[in-house]
Amino acid sequence: MSCQTTQGFIHAYVDGELDLARSLEVEQHMEQCEVCAIAYRNQTALRSALKDSSLYHSAPTGLEKRIRSSLRREAKSEVGRRWFGWSWLPVGVALACVLLMALVIWQAVPGLRPSGDELLAQETVSNHVRSLQLESHRTDVISSDQHTVKPWFDGKLDFAPPVKDFSSQGFPLIGGRLEYLNNRAVAALIYQRQKHYINLYIWPAEQSNATGEVGTKRQGYNLLHWTNSGMTYWAISDLNGVELHEFARLVQEAQ
Repeated sequence: MSCQTTQGFIHAYVDGELDLARSLEVEQHMEQCEVCAIAYRNQTALRSALKDSSLYHSAPTGLEKRIRSSLRREAKSEVGRRWFGWSWLPVGVALACVLLMALVIWQAVPGLRPSGDELLAQETVSNHVRSLQLESHRTDVISSDQHTVKPWFDGKLDFAPPVKDFSSQGFPLIGGRLEYLNNRAVAALIYQRQKHYINLYIWPAEQSNATGEVGTKRQGYNLLHWTNSGMTYWAISDLNGVELHEFARLVQEAQ
């Protein structure tokens, strides 16, 4: 089984939707492929993280009234259509009401739909936390020499991540590892600020134009993301926001 096929089955595997034979094929492949194993771990971590109460939003005031009003209009419309002889479709009407209710909620409460950046931020947090909990997973290659870390990624990724050491500025490079974020293999560079670790995730940007830093906070961690020189960057740490911005500035100036 190829990596592409395995990664296509991972969601179904996590949800227990595969038959026994296919599940065994996926498991056997992941035992031999670290990239797909990382993808599986990320999906299970993301599934747990999505249960975080911070991703749930209370319905806005008036939503129930709008839904009931929509259902009344649908009921009146159904009465007007009965002369066509469609009274034998009560199940269809009920289904239409359910679909209408779902559509009203979907359109009226965009906050109930986590954005791509929100989901990626939560996935990044889960990945960062796991790297801190599992010391063996923190680095695949341990070195403060950028000329050692950068070549390590050769052949493991379809791009060459920029690697710089900022020891003289107080942010020494610790090493790097291979990760799976945003549905693709990415480079993770690990830096340190005193006793605080920084994970810097890098992968090719979908658009060539640069974008400024966007900051957010999740579960006590500060996150910054931006694009520059054709690459997407996500930095995460329990550092305070000022120091993380200083780190991001150093990364951008070095590009």
